[in-house]
Amino acid sequence: MEFIDTHTHLSDEAFAGEEDAAVERAVAAGVVQMIQADTCRAEREASYALCERHPGVVFPMLGLYPGHVDEHWRDEIDAMLPYREKGPVAIGEIGLDYHYSADTADLQKEALKLQFELARDWDLPVNIHLRDATEDFFAVMEECRGMHLRGNLHAFSASAEVFERMQRYGEWYVGIGGVLTFKKAHIANDILRIPLDRILLETDAPYLAPTPLRGTRNESANVPLIAAKLAELKGHTIEEVAEATTRNARKLFAI
Repeated sequence: MEFIDTHTHLSDEAFAGEEDAAVERAVAAGVVQMIQADTCRAEREASYALCERHPGVVFPMLGLYPGHVDEHWRDEIDAMLPYREKGPVAIGEIGLDYHYSADTADLQKEALKLQFELARDWDLPVNIHLRDATEDFFAVMEECRGMHLRGNLHAFSASAEVFERMQRYGEWYVGIGGVLTFKKAHIANDILRIPLDRILLETDAPYLAPTPLRGTRNESANVPLIAAKLAELKGHTIEEVAEATTRNARKLFAI
């Protein structure tokens, strides 16, 4: 079986000095490809260097995370542009996040729309972070309908209705991670209404480790635990889940 982790942060300080070992552990566990989320310029050079050390295994995204959007966000976008030549497979992790504060809501929406334009111009999918900002996000999607965007909602734990609503805007997937394994997780019910051909697997490592590892540092090597839970809930074999989600990831991200 082959798995793909479609959203990981292997350049996070939690992996300091262990980045390459974490990649090797993932591959040994059957996670043959990993996609590195990008959040801002601070970790970008190290992240792209890691991808270069593991060609065909670790792939980069390019994006400005909504939590890093401030009055200088345009400078962050400018800093992204030279990396276009380094082969990002998606614009991400981008989106809207009002969980802690909506003070930067207008700036976040501006930054999101500009990065949607980059995705359109560069013909890349987008990787979306969305938290406590659903209606504003759909308002932006409506404004950008003509861009014919495609992508996925990362760390998806929303309702099946949100997934269904996204399908009005093109080819959209959901990234399912460790939350699926948590006790009383609502997504365990809603996932039953989401077809397997629209599901991706992810870890968001080092965050959101699946049960029974909850509370520890998450790793890409843990993808099979998420796949096993998904198989159990949807009545598939883990082999079927591996095949479908890997096919979905390779189609969306062209890897």
